[in-house]
Amino acid sequence: MSRRLADVARKVGVSEATVSRVLNGKPGVSASTRDAVLTALDVLGYERPTKLRGERARLVGLVMPELQNPIFPALAESIGGGLAQNGFTPVLCIQSAGGVSESDYVELLLHQQVSGVVFAGGAYSQADASHEHYERLVELKLPTVLLNAPVDGLGFATVSCDDAMSIEQGYGHLVQLGHRRIGILLGPRDHVPSRRKLAAARRMAERHGLALDDELIVHSLYSLESGQAAAAKLLQAGVTAIVCASDPIALGAVRAVRRAGLRVPEDVSVIGYDDSALMNCTEPPLTTVRQPIEAMGKMVIELLLRQMTSERALGDEVLFAPELVVRGSTGPAPAPAPAPVDSLTAP
Repeated sequence: MSRRLADVARKVGVSEATVSRVLNGKPGVSASTRDAVLTALDVLGYERPTKLRGERARLVGLVMPELQNPIFPALAESIGGGLAQNGFTPVLCIQSAGGVSESDYVELLLHQQVSGVVFAGGAYSQADASHEHYERLVELKLPTVLLNAPVDGLGFATVSCDDAMSIEQGYGHLVQLGHRRIGILLGPRDHVPSRRKLAAARRMAERHGLALDDELIVHSLYSLESGQAAAAKLLQAGVTAIVCASDPIALGAVRAVRRAGLRVPEDVSVIGYDDSALMNCTEPPLTTVRQPIEAMGKMVIELLLRQMTSERALGDEVLFAPELVVRGSTGPAPAPAPAPVDSLTAP
């Protein structure tokens, strides 16, 4: 018992007497300190006293938009494994068109009295979406971590890959290969990571003295089919290279190039984003910008546990550097077509 008191007190940063008052249900302890002590018990693997059980389960909600994009199963595996190692059970919540909404999932998770929630892609990254359900989490002071850039003002701990750097790496690679007409294929217009990517693309184009007209910027949903349709517009604009906001979008762009009777990378180079599973097995293997999934997953767990054992709110965004992985879908810019020769020559 004394060891348990000492461990929990050290974890929370309070006295053993305070921990004892919480465990014995005595007054004189603030609600936030009481919650921190109970969470520390869970994190350290100690069993709660019978009268204190059931207040918060050792469950953590893991809310994702879908699993068709391989990056999301990879995130679920990384974060879910980290939660299990710390004694928590992930509750996977998958959104689908016409199914349970994100706000509905929040209510379900609160009903299950989860100890925290992790969002990997959701309404928080869309400027035009409703954000009211996040306010519930703030009011309840429920430990919450977001993956990917959110809209301003939500105040949650966030783990993101540096979207601007990803464009700098991909765009710069294409410029080095001699490309001058580079298309940018992004997610929806109100998507914060896509907005960051677009701002970076404009800076890169200006830096290299290249045009980035509206016809070279196309927005798409995050799917292969949408990527194919969007890439077709860029091909009509005469691009020789396309930087995409995700690997599925990039695979759609490759399909669009082939449907147009062109070749990748001889006629058009394509760059993806994520380096999700099997991108080295496509034909050609996809050049892409890799997100450090394992490192990001570990940081998510660290930020979540830190909130569970501290009264201090965490609202900072932790940025991770991406890595350009060069494969077979990018190559030198095609040589310009020779100018037509006038058949009417002087005698």
